[in-house]
Amino acid sequence: MAAVLACHPNAVLSHQSAASLWGIRLQRNGDIHVSVPAQSNRERPGIVAHRRASLPDRDVTRHRDIPVTTPVLTLIDLATCIPARPLEAAINEADKLDLVSPPSLRKELDARRGQRGVRALRAILGRGGFVLTDSELERRFVRIAERAGLPRPETQRRVNGFRVDFFWPTLGLVVETDGLRYHRTAEQQARDRLRDQVHTAAGLVPLRFTHWQVRYEPRHVEGIIRATTGRLAA
Repeated sequence: MAAVLACHPNAVLSHQSAASLWGIRLQRNGDIHVSVPAQSNRERPGIVAHRRASLPDRDVTRHRDIPVTTPVLTLIDLATCIPARPLEAAINEADKLDLVSPPSLRKELDARRGQRGVRALRAILGRGGFVLTDSELERRFVRIAERAGLPRPETQRRVNGFRVDFFWPTLGLVVETDGLRYHRTAEQQARDRLRDQVHTAAGLVPLRFTHWQVRYEPRHVEGIIRATTGRLAA
């Protein structure tokens, strides 16, 4: 708030700092990013001023009582200054926090053709393999599954009373990817076994891959998927 107030009466938090405020991407340095009107020439130490034409009301809001760019414009601004992979992670976080969904983001981007950052976001949302997941681990698995020849899976769907990571109903295949953060306790491991048993009893084929396998043994994971789906298809 101090940075915003120091720059201009119509200044708003933006870019990396707005993303940090919204919780969709941690800011990696100490500079505060603020958008100010184009005619403003005020400079402040530790503040990066992004001069731009007056922002329409739809692009400005308040969060924690701080004037800030909306989640949509924040993602567009991020697309102008960070690579594709962290941008994809930011989109996932925004969806997970219910700040903006992929369909609504696509609709917004369609109305902003030609604006800087829009093309980079559309490229990510338009990828056949882009599936919203809860972790980098799951995003890596989607790419492995594509190479194995699988169609786009259903994600985070309830199957047999459990929410599963990936589901191919036509194949009867359920895949879970165990991240290090969520699968450490004995209680969680026991629940994972129960999930697999219930899916098997219902006639499905459950596969479970570890964090290490997805990250460091992708060819092994791909081979298992190919062999399993080949048998199921036959």
